[in-house]
Amino acid sequence: MDALSSFLLADFLGKPAWIWLAFISIVIALLAFDLGVLHKDSKEIGVRESLLLSAGYISVALVFGGWVWWYLGAQSGMEYYTGFLIEKSLSMDNVFVIALIFTYFAIPRQYQHRVLFWGILGVIVLRAIMIGLGATLVSQFSWILYLFGAFLVLTGIKMWIVADNMPDIANNPLLKFLKKRMRVTDDLHGNAFWVTKADPATGKLVRFATPLFLALMLIEFVDLVFAVDSVPAIFAITTDPFIVYTSNIFAILGLRALYFALAAMIHRFHYLKYALSLVLVFIGTKIFFVGIVGKMPAWISLTVTFGLIAGGVVFSLWKTRHLPRETVLAESGGRG
Repeated sequence: MDALSSFLLADFLGKPAWIWLAFISIVIALLAFDLGVLHKDSKEIGVRESLLLSAGYISVALVFGGWVWWYLGAQSGMEYYTGFLIEKSLSMDNVFVIALIFTYFAIPRQYQHRVLFWGILGVIVLRAIMIGLGATLVSQFSWILYLFGAFLVLTGIKMWIVADNMPDIANNPLLKFLKKRMRVTDDLHGNAFWVTKADPATGKLVRFATPLFLALMLIEFVDLVFAVDSVPAIFAITTDPFIVYTSNIFAILGLRALYFALAAMIHRFHYLKYALSLVLVFIGTKIFFVGIVGKMPAWISLTVTFGLIAGGVVFSLWKTRHLPRETVLAESGGRG
């Protein structure tokens, strides 16, 4: 066996290296096609394009899940789809906060995709670190899962209680820290994250961060906060790092594409937060159930999770059905 074959078949976090390389290649190809072909120029993305792009990402994710089902077995396949569904749903709450960030900094729609695209690169790295750390802890200390379970139950209860609270972007601690430590321009400079201009105090040319960069940093911070919920939630479904990471990344890739459509109608999904809180409580409780009774079949987790989320979506759409159509058009800029 030559060196290349040995490397490709070498074990990495419980799976052959070639499987990880195949996944990474798919992600790189998707990102390269997205930025290099579809969005090489800054432009405003309408709802229709957002839906089509998201459908493409979701299709790739579902096909990849089908391959996982075929190659790794039905158990792994259902765990992948459950993880994908959970991450996708939890990330929808993330969309609301991202919309607030863009509104606070007055980021035009034609520059928002650039921020979201570069944000996903940071997410890929941060999630890898968090999932790698989580997998190490779980493998060394199995009781960590019970801490995850208790955390998820408490988080679900808290999400239910504060569902109507709006984040205060202006008083975000990271934003205050960045403004204190960095030179920041008052206005945008196209799609640039950094610009070189004269320092008002010294007259020397120095680098300034733009509001676009601050928006990027806040979005990364928000994703990190949301990952504290979503990563333990998926570890409660499976402890396989490959399933956890791939389902996470595919869900986030598709959601970034779907942002422009969701942002225009996020108010229609207000009650979804309550369904998500029930999902977290269910998953957290499931860990203790497994410890007492035994392993719960993956199809039950998938069915209950899908039922709660679908119920939240349907109930939200029904409760907001009387909102005037003009509201949606105004928030989407009248485009679709």
